[in-house]
Amino acid sequence: MVKMARYFYIPALMLVIFLSGCTRPPSPEELRSSIEIVDMETKWVAKAYQPWPPKLVLVPCISFRVKNVSSKPINYLNFNAIFKFKGETENLGDAFLAAIRKEPIMPGQVSDVITMKSNYGVEGKSLATFKDNPYWKPVVVRLFVQSKGSIHVPLGEWDVSRTIDFKEPEPVGMGEVKKEPETKPEKKK
Repeated sequence: MVKMARYFYIPALMLVIFLSGCTRPPSPEELRSSIEIVDMETKWVAKAYQPWPPKLVLVPCISFRVKNVSSKPINYLNFNAIFKFKGETENLGDAFLAAIRKEPIMPGQVSDVITMKSNYGVEGKSLATFKDNPYWKPVVVRLFVQSKGSIHVPLGEWDVSRTIDFKEPEPVGMGEVKKEPETKPEKKK
């Protein structure tokens, strides 16, 4: 009897495990129609800064929220952002993020802010040098989504704003008012 149970239960268990992993990935149309990109913002942010010798590396960045416009909870969303100089074919940089994992976005709800920065950018010496930097050209970002084994589905292409979200710190000792050391009045003898 035990031998027969082994021959029946083990293959049945293996079949259940196999079939549970064989769910069909969402089609590009299903994936695209189930989410909406909201509160999208593009800008440039600092990747590296050092005051001496002066060096500032700015990278393009996109931030957004995902709204679930379907009737089912959505999870396991991966995003890929590809940054390119406008009119060029080579990538400036990219970013991949496994953004929505175990906690699903319920129907009608919006995710937390998702921020993706390019891994490469443009180098200069300071913020002031970027205004005339010939390498700081207009950039576009293409955003893709992928879920549960689906292909990467394009969501859109946006121009990256020329806004720089970085402030250089003031040099040490500049702007401070020097105080004269206080002297104590001498005691009379």
